[in-house]
Amino acid sequence: MSRLLIVDDEQKIREVIREYAEFNGFEVIEAEDGMEAVEICRENDFDIIVMDVMMPKLDGFSAVKVIRETKDIPVIMLSARGEEYDKLFGFEIGADDYMVKPFSPKELMARVGVILARRMPADDSSGKLVFDGLEIDIPARAVFVDGEVVELTPKEYELLFYLAQNKGIALSRDKLLQDIWGYDYFGDDRTIDTHIKNLRNNLGPHRDKITTLRGVGYKFEA
Repeated sequence: MSRLLIVDDEQKIREVIREYAEFNGFEVIEAEDGMEAVEICRENDFDIIVMDVMMPKLDGFSAVKVIRETKDIPVIMLSARGEEYDKLFGFEIGADDYMVKPFSPKELMARVGVILARRMPADDSSGKLVFDGLEIDIPARAVFVDGEVVELTPKEYELLFYLAQNKGIALSRDKLLQDIWGYDYFGDDRTIDTHIKNLRNNLGPHRDKITTLRGVGYKFEA
């Protein structure tokens, strides 16, 4: 049974999400603020977190940063504010999706399902992809550059895995946003470009395996 942590200072919102999550077979734990969420995550593991942004004691963005220091748990952010800056900032700190209140609980659970499905290991013999000195261990969510492990953010992991699994295929920025972030993003391309830049820096001598297609997007060249 998948475990879901709901973090919101509004009891009614927690109750609605719990009702739909339990109906979909989730074990649900609740937290009233970011501080409580951090403490709960120190003692427990979850498959996904639904995190409100504006909360007392510790806001959702700050809570996600602290949790991600020790746990790689996907997060959907909830906020009454729909400004582009807030969405971009949420994605920059590693949020997997962002929903603006009021929201549809059914849509929320659909997005939860998409994110969990994306995180399932690839169905191959070993789950490892090797390109010269670049090794990508999908089940272990680990990347090695010339035998040395490199630390990537959760979104950088997913971006690299997706690019490598679709090697040789031209992928537009819109396609990357839709399939990795799971969010219909209508702003500019800074989110993708920033993550690609950081990912290339982490890949060092293998940075050129991710090529830029001018006016289109990116492609992974084996």
